[in-house]
Amino acid sequence: MALKIRIPGPAREHPFSKAVLRVGLTGLAVVALLFLLVFGFLYIKYRRVVDERLQQPLFASTARIYAAPREVRPGQKLSIGLIANELREAGYSVDGVGHASQLGTFSEGALTITVRPGPESYHTEDSATIRVTGGVVQSIADDRGQPLTSYELEPLLITGLSDDASRSKRRLLTYSEIPPNLVQAVLGIEDRRFFEHNGVNFWRLGEAAAQDIFTGHKEQGGSTLTMQLARGFFLSPEKTWKRKVIEVIITFQLENRFSKQQIFEMYANQINLGQRGSFSIDGFGEAAQAYFGKDASQLNLAECAMLAGMIQRPNYFNPYRHPDRTIERRNLVLDSMVETGAITKNQAESAKQEQLHLSVVSVDASDAPYFVDLVHEQLLQRLGDRDFNREGLRIYTSLDPDLQRAAAAAVASTMHVIDEQVDKLHAHRKPGETYQYPQVALVALNPHTGQVLALIGGRSYGASQLNHAVAKRPTGSIFKPFVYAAAFATAAEGAVLPGQNGLFSPVTMLSDEQTTYDVGGQAYTPRNFEGEYHGQVTARYALMRSLNNATIGLAGMVGFDRVAALARDAGIKSARGTPAVAIGAYDATPLDMAGAYTAFANHGLYLDPWMLASIRTLTGDVVTDYSPASMQVLDPRVAYLTTSLMEAVLRGNGTGAGVRGMGFTAPAAGKTGTSHDAWFAGFTSNLLCVVWVGNDDYSDVKIEGARAAAPIWAAFMKRAVQLPQYSDTNAFTPPQGVQIVSIDTATNLLSDDTCPDSYNAAFLDGTAPTEACDHATDHRNLLQKIFGLDKSEN
Repeated sequence: MALKIRIPGPAREHPFSKAVLRVGLTGLAVVALLFLLVFGFLYIKYRRVVDERLQQPLFASTARIYAAPREVRPGQKLSIGLIANELREAGYSVDGVGHASQLGTFSEGALTITVRPGPESYHTEDSATIRVTGGVVQSIADDRGQPLTSYELEPLLITGLSDDASRSKRRLLTYSEIPPNLVQAVLGIEDRRFFEHNGVNFWRLGEAAAQDIFTGHKEQGGSTLTMQLARGFFLSPEKTWKRKVIEVIITFQLENRFSKQQIFEMYANQINLGQRGSFSIDGFGEAAQAYFGKDASQLNLAECAMLAGMIQRPNYFNPYRHPDRTIERRNLVLDSMVETGAITKNQAESAKQEQLHLSVVSVDASDAPYFVDLVHEQLLQRLGDRDFNREGLRIYTSLDPDLQRAAAAAVASTMHVIDEQVDKLHAHRKPGETYQYPQVALVALNPHTGQVLALIGGRSYGASQLNHAVAKRPTGSIFKPFVYAAAFATAAEGAVLPGQNGLFSPVTMLSDEQTTYDVGGQAYTPRNFEGEYHGQVTARYALMRSLNNATIGLAGMVGFDRVAALARDAGIKSARGTPAVAIGAYDATPLDMAGAYTAFANHGLYLDPWMLASIRTLTGDVVTDYSPASMQVLDPRVAYLTTSLMEAVLRGNGTGAGVRGMGFTAPAAGKTGTSHDAWFAGFTSNLLCVVWVGNDDYSDVKIEGARAAAPIWAAFMKRAVQLPQYSDTNAFTPPQGVQIVSIDTATNLLSDDTCPDSYNAAFLDGTAPTEACDHATDHRNLLQKIFGLDKSEN
């Protein structure tokens, strides 16, 4: 039987299916074309944006501000290690290790260190060998073996100069200056395939996008280093799909224009790593200094891992606020480096055992922001429109970083005591009544050069950038020494003051009675601070106790115009010849008053305070050097005689004697001041400091200088004399023409063996008393004197 087999013919394609396929393919082609058109449009658009951005300097902060060089002298307490660390921080390299720094090199031995400045050094290329034994500098010799009395090290960098609105601080690094461990730490935690991909890690980006879709939040990263750089330089921080597309477009352009090393270098200088005060810490160079107080080249493995770990969330991983979570993140970075083969497991475990070892320097101490702002203003005044940032100028200043830290610490440790006094003053205030805590300023100078060594302009730079160190305020009683100096000047000229029988001296008698003066047809009746009047007092006592009426009376004898003229010569430009000038009614800034006091501390030579020393090019060539202005305003004898009166202010019942009770014991002279504000001005043989405390709204702080400003001054000076460069304080030496005489306290005549109580005072030759005190000789024994018994009593 025959079988019939049906063989199926070809299947007929349904006409509808063909249409769907054609529509789908056409749609895909249209979408692809639209994508290419949009992508091309955006690529061209943002290429122009990138071109315009790259025509400008990438980083605003390129000019650098340097501190004054540290002077090393025989006899100082310094170690080889400390000198070596400072040279490293300044940018010097070790002889024979790697490329020689253009700033200079050094070689270190057990007892000596040899310093060799380079062609870009602030100094000439004269080397020196410093010998240290037992932590004390024994000798310094030049390269020919000749002894030197001192030698200056390379100035340390304070900060980069910021011109941008974000107040960012940056220390630029080249790729070769970035430690390899830091490069590997960043790659390990942020972008392991950075040197392999073309700028976009599509697998990682797709994974992040999927997570965003499933969670409904745009929180996943997926960005490569180049994408992060593109976002940081060209885009706003909001998270949208459009911005992500633009980010990818800019990323491709950066990858086409730059090598991987150049991209990493830009990233390393651009990345934000937290905040210090009001300044943003941008780049690894600035972060190394801010967090560890060292140059980036000195970072160890653990420190590199910490900085790399902070990139993700710098405020969340702030090591000062959250050390535990920072260490946990650091250790994660170290594990990542093990996974990539950058380090061994043993190296990671060793680094994990390290503590954070953070720098204790605050923003006020390390960056000296009020000081830097003043330097910036002076640069604008002196260089005009010159773009000193783009030129990368090196700006050398007067600042002593050690002293700046001491100033910041003194203010920080003392202001709460003043705040407590303010709280007590307002303890019984009405409900809803508010009050303010006072502001502060501190200025420290070298009294023999006018160099501004430290400057604090307020309680917190982050809270207020108003610089109180250059704010004009009534000077109060710290002005009074100028009245006494003017009186001594008349004596030095051989002139007798009206109503006096002899030349002015510390024992000249003054009337401390309330007096009314006619000033422009208006009655002026000054009061003493405590409302007490003492009748006839010596000039020495009047200044010791800061008696207003006695001092105004003396100024009237000298001539108010003469007192005001002397003050103007010493930089107090607002002074005018009225009775009120004698008690500091006219305005001056704390910086002005610090300069004015150099006339006393510097043998009568007034020095205009200065901050700018020199401006150099990037390669060290001098653009301009600055010399301080000076003027001899007092006879050296007059300066010393006035200083001697101010020494008495810090003794016995003087208004400034409290600083001795606060533990400051070095030879010093000073003066308290109280108006609406509180002041203290004082100096040793090598350091001058003025402190101001007051309210921004000019209301009365209601705390005298002895309790508000003097504690800050004492806290600062105690720290200062512990530093090697300020520890060698000496007693003030009288010049020729001045004699020191022992005076009986009761009679103000010459003291002899019969006088029970006496003090030393300085007199212009020929003005000291010639008669001795006339006290009966006391033949009682010690017990009789203690119990007040006569010799005849048993």
